[in-house]
Amino acid sequence: MLRLAAADAMAAGMNTPIAKPWIEAISAYTPGKAKSDDGRVLIKLSANENPLGCSPDASAALVDKSASLARYPDPACTALREALGAAYDVDSDQIVCGTGSDELLNLIAMGYAGAGDDIIYVRYGFSVYDIAARKAAANVIVAPDKDYGTDVDALLALVTDKTRLVFVANPNNPTGTYTDDGEIARLHAGLPGNCVLVLDQAYGEYLEDDGPAALELARRHDNVLITRTFSKIYGLAAERIGWGYGHAGLIATLNRVRAPFNVTAAGQAAAIAALADTDFVTRSRRHNAEWRDWMAGEFASLSNHGLKVIPSWGNFLMVLFEGTCSAETAYHALMAEGYIVRWLPGQGLGTGLRITIGTEDENRGIMLALRKILDANA
Repeated sequence: MLRLAAADAMAAGMNTPIAKPWIEAISAYTPGKAKSDDGRVLIKLSANENPLGCSPDASAALVDKSASLARYPDPACTALREALGAAYDVDSDQIVCGTGSDELLNLIAMGYAGAGDDIIYVRYGFSVYDIAARKAAANVIVAPDKDYGTDVDALLALVTDKTRLVFVANPNNPTGTYTDDGEIARLHAGLPGNCVLVLDQAYGEYLEDDGPAALELARRHDNVLITRTFSKIYGLAAERIGWGYGHAGLIATLNRVRAPFNVTAAGQAAAIAALADTDFVTRSRRHNAEWRDWMAGEFASLSNHGLKVIPSWGNFLMVLFEGTCSAETAYHALMAEGYIVRWLPGQGLGTGLRITIGTEDENRGIMLALRKILDANA
């Protein structure tokens, strides 16, 4: 009888596609929600989008490209890479473009790691790192954090002869922390030459100095990849445009494994226009700095309710709820008040909410709503 049951199970398995075990182990990426649990459209402060939208020039470029929909885009993103090279003073031949920086994060793992290799990232790092490592069938190694940020010593302590990649988001998402240039250089110096240091700078443009030291590190060494995106300060999240800069060998690998025609013609045109509109970028950075500081001050004034805000260098704040009102309670109550933010229990941040910096009205409105919620749960 048992033999028959086993045979039936084997037969069923042979007739059903079965994913590889390392793929089954992936927890699919969960994007920031835009609607409540009952389907209401909410004020969305969950995805770190630019509250000012995008440059009008970028919008116009999207419309202009609509006439050439029947033609494939430039597969090499030549004009965009040249514009990026000029804007950041780097060699355009050492730039690769992707479907958001997410594609490049996945591809670098695919290109340099596989079964038996290790990929390290910091606890509370970007959730795509875990997915990218598992897709490559690599071992996922998570380093302890330091005050919700990168601990260089903890990372280096985990490096072995099996380590092939180290992912570091700087500024970090979802906590907003920042690791200074000296510490990043120390991390790189401690890595073996066959290990790629991936510096994810999705929020780099929100830094006052725009992170030039990271680009210089990649210019001087052949095992550093910088990734950036047009989804944040440039306000082009809908078009999914990312780019990476690194040594020619790294870029050649990424070009081998990326999808052909991976950035649309309209997206390339919009990105070029967005790069040229430096006034919009400056205005976005100033708006973010002003209202991030204001909101941090508002949260600090609520410390008697057990709220603690982690200092942020991005366009969001991670707020910890350590009083009588839990993060989960506040999350659902804010939805009832018309706001959606990011609650991340799946990343070990069940006691916190990540809140995007919005418009003035959105920032003032969510703080009023939160004060009401805290008073009701005191």
